[in-house]
Amino acid sequence: MIRILSARDATALLDRKTVRLQEAEAVVRPMIENVRARGDAALREYAREFDRFARETFVVPPAEIDEAVAGLSDDLRAAIGTAAANIRAFAELQRPPAFDAEIAPGLRVGQVVRPLNTVCAYIPAGRYPLVSTVLMTVIPAQLAGVPNICLTTPQASPAILGAAGLLGKTRLFLLGGAHAIAAFAFGTETIPRADRIVGPGNIYVAAAKKLLAGEVGIEFIAGPTEIVILAEAGNAAWLAADMLAQAEHDVEASAILLTTSRALAEDVAREIERQLETLPTGTVARPAIEKNSAIILVDAITEAVAWSNRFAPEHLSLHDESLIDGITHAGSIFLGPTSPEAAGDYATGPNHVLPTSGVARLRGGLSIPDFVKVISTQRLSAEALQELAPAITTLARAEGLEAHARSVEVRSS
Repeated sequence: MIRILSARDATALLDRKTVRLQEAEAVVRPMIENVRARGDAALREYAREFDRFARETFVVPPAEIDEAVAGLSDDLRAAIGTAAANIRAFAELQRPPAFDAEIAPGLRVGQVVRPLNTVCAYIPAGRYPLVSTVLMTVIPAQLAGVPNICLTTPQASPAILGAAGLLGKTRLFLLGGAHAIAAFAFGTETIPRADRIVGPGNIYVAAAKKLLAGEVGIEFIAGPTEIVILAEAGNAAWLAADMLAQAEHDVEASAILLTTSRALAEDVAREIERQLETLPTGTVARPAIEKNSAIILVDAITEAVAWSNRFAPEHLSLHDESLIDGITHAGSIFLGPTSPEAAGDYATGPNHVLPTSGVARLRGGLSIPDFVKVISTQRLSAEALQELAPAITTLARAEGLEAHARSVEVRSS
């Protein structure tokens, strides 16, 4: 049964679990070093041990991808098309602009936007083959103009291969876990070195990304998935279903409802139990509900907003849309009772690769800016340089950098 807690008793939920990530780091650190030192030889050993790999090469051949595309059902093909169109439309709205502007007479500044050369998208396929993650990671990379887009996944799920084939312009590799992250961070005999690795994964994938950040670019270190729902009233069946939709991801997932209504809290708790009885993924969802989730009673909805901002959830559902003005930290916000988080997981357009574990205090979800470099430009006329010379030379000499000052003065001598 899910816990019903007071806000005071729920403070422990604000502390994410860090011990397991530290334990995972200890496991994957020697794996990373082994891949760095031995390349493909180490990869084959880990792939056979963890992924039951029995092929000659990690590269998925084009013929296998074509076969997977041909095998997609009409319904799945149509669903991919609908989701992809919305993901493209939203991603385009987030594209950073190039510009060139005069901000003072003779002084023009701007920025050019250039894609990364090689990226790797990690696609989970263990308990659940996440077809939607193919769309969420590949489409913004394609729109950014990345010339070399690699996908890596531990199992050759026909749906994953088919979705990648429909999108095109990608290379697929059958590698999972920490060893896959290490392979794309360093590059091996058969695996290209990536500029950035993106996408969700299990705790060992997260630990590897954390240890290799700096060696390779990452978007963020993702922990267990989470949702916070704020509702003073509502349909108990809908609320319970939304919480279970998050809980079924992983036994470490977290689903939290904040409400001012004890009656609603009790109705939702009963509804969760009722729905769990027939939920095929209940063996995963129940531990997540009982260990990591809660219904929290607050005295006022403003208290719920403050609690949510402290938690900085990956997903935030606001049944009262007017509360958005008070929200400062969230990965993605779902407004109104007919905007379930599951819609965003698949087809609304905003990216579902989102920050967890409080990282929403710092950034939002995956987007085109994660796949590009924004490079500033500066152009000065002789007159503009002359106008700025006193400020430049004074600041340079204040810092003791005489050559800086002289590099400006020599142009006016």
